Amino acid sequence: MIACENVRKSYPAGHGRREILKGINLTINRGERVGLLGRNGAGKTTLIKQIGGVELPDSGRIIRQMTNSWPLGFGGGFQGSLTGYDNARFIARIYGSSYGEMRDFVEDFTELGSSLKMPVKTYSSGMRARLAFALSLAIEFDCYLIDEVILVGDKDFQRKCHHELFEKRADRAMVIASHSMDTIRQYSSRAVILHGGEVTCFDDMEEAVRAYENL
Repeated sequence: MIACENVRKSYPAGHGRREILKGINLTINRGERVGLLGRNGAGKTTLIKQIGGVELPDSGRIIRQMTNSWPLGFGGGFQGSLTGYDNARFIARIYGSSYGEMRDFVEDFTELGSSLKMPVKTYSSGMRARLAFALSLAIEFDCYLIDEVILVGDKDFQRKCHHELFEKRADRAMVIASHSMDTIRQYSSRAVILHGGEVTCFDDMEEAVRAYENL
């Protein structure tokens, strides 16, 4: 279980601060797939970063009773001066995993070839997303945090992503932020709409889609 309890988050804006999350209360249970809906700027990525521990909330707390990935596609955790291989070695060391196995998986999954020998700061956003996605899948987590930014590359690569995540890890919990109603319908067991800094939860997917489209 992962629970957000009255989570608030704001950022500097002009001479003041803009509050993005205004007291979020949300629980993700084991094996549950939560579709996260919201218009651009609503705070979906901010909420995912909070759940993933990438950023700390201004107030409130997040209780984690299962392991979670960093936001898939989020490259902020990379050391830009290190190569793709070096970043994989660093992640393997942190999680106590075999670097050899991780390296082989990353090479096969990312299809980045010799670019893995180059500093990550030279990568395009799509290349960074591929590497982040591969490293996340190389470690087995209880909950995967998915931002729409991972949907990069050609259709073959997108199919590979979907197979590895949604089919091979069908028993894992997920938080899926997406503008695609087809994606939310296909891969989510319930939906949450983030609007005005607050969340509304729906068990009925079609009701959630209608509410989102009416925003």
